[in-house]
Amino acid sequence: MVKLFVGGFSLDITELELVQIFDPHCSVVTIKIVRDKKTRVCKGYAFLEVDTMDEAENAAIQLDGTEIGDRTLTVNIVREEDIKKKPAPSSFTRRPMSTGYGKTAESQPAGLRPRRPRK
Repeated sequence: MVKLFVGGFSLDITELELVQIFDPHCSVVTIKIVRDKKTRVCKGYAFLEVDTMDEAENAAIQLDGTEIGDRTLTVNIVREEDIKKKPAPSSFTRRPMSTGYGKTAESQPAGLRPRRPRK
C-alpha cells in the first residue's frame, strides 16, 4: 500500500466527502483526517492509503492543485524515507562517563564512581 498526504481542504470536510473526491482516481483503502486531540477540530490535512503506486501517482497528478471551494488541495506521495521513525525507548544507550583518569565509570566499582555535578 502507498500513503498519500492530502492538505489544504476545508476544516469541516468529512471522511466520506474526501473519499468521494479521490474515488475517480484511485481506490482508497484507509483514511485518517488529522484532528486536534482536545477539540477534535480538523487540522486541514489527512493521510490516505491506496493499493498501488500507479493509483497514488495518478491521484497526485490529477488532484494536486485542484480548487475545492476557496482552498487549493495539496496531494503528495509519502515516501518511506520521509517517515521519521522514533527510536524505541529500550534502544536508548548511555555513553560511559569519563572519570578523568583514562577509565570509564562503568569499569570501576559502583562505590567509586564520581557523582555528576549539579546544575
